[in-house]
Amino acid sequence: MENTDRHRYWENIYQTKPLHESGWYQPVPLTSLSFLKENNIPLTANIIDIGGGDSYFVDHLLDMGYLHITVLDISESALGRARERLGMKASQVKWIPADAATFKPSEKYDFWHDRAAFHFLTEDHDVAHYIETVRQSINPGGILVIGTFSENGPKKCSGLEIRQYSISSMTILLKQFFEKIKCIIVDHNTPSNKVQNYVFCSFRKPISS
Repeated sequence: MENTDRHRYWENIYQTKPLHESGWYQPVPLTSLSFLKENNIPLTANIIDIGGGDSYFVDHLLDMGYLHITVLDISESALGRARERLGMKASQVKWIPADAATFKPSEKYDFWHDRAAFHFLTEDHDVAHYIETVRQSINPGGILVIGTFSENGPKKCSGLEIRQYSISSMTILLKQFFEKIKCIIVDHNTPSNKVQNYVFCSFRKPISS
């Protein structure tokens, strides 16, 4: 799917489907927050949430006192819903409407978080661009956390094909540039009571990079 088609597709999703009915709805993103805490990410860290949309991860980051937060999503409508929900707090966050497949950051990050955006990149060239972007955009010693559908998870999400990953395939994909810290398999229960199996992995960019 081309960039313009992806943008149009996700705009329609976010304009027509309430957050609490979305498969990715998570009022408390426990897994993501656990990776943040386990890696002792300081409050001054530069954090980016890729494909964050109108998820609640940013709410929890603000409540915890994080000072430098960026949320990226292909849908302006998703970001608008999050800003509206946050009210005055929204001014403390940088909002970037962009496609993760072609995103070119203008700054570097200490904590790169991606829950369920990466697995939508099904073309090899999009995956390669994303990994190169991550390599260039995370500070030495910085942390990368990616959560995708596992090989036991769904093959589609919101009607779109996705690329499944295992702990092994995720590790192989990123080991050239990052040191694996931890991988886990978790189940996510959707609002419609379906179970989606995820693989979450954390990596550290070597200090010498």
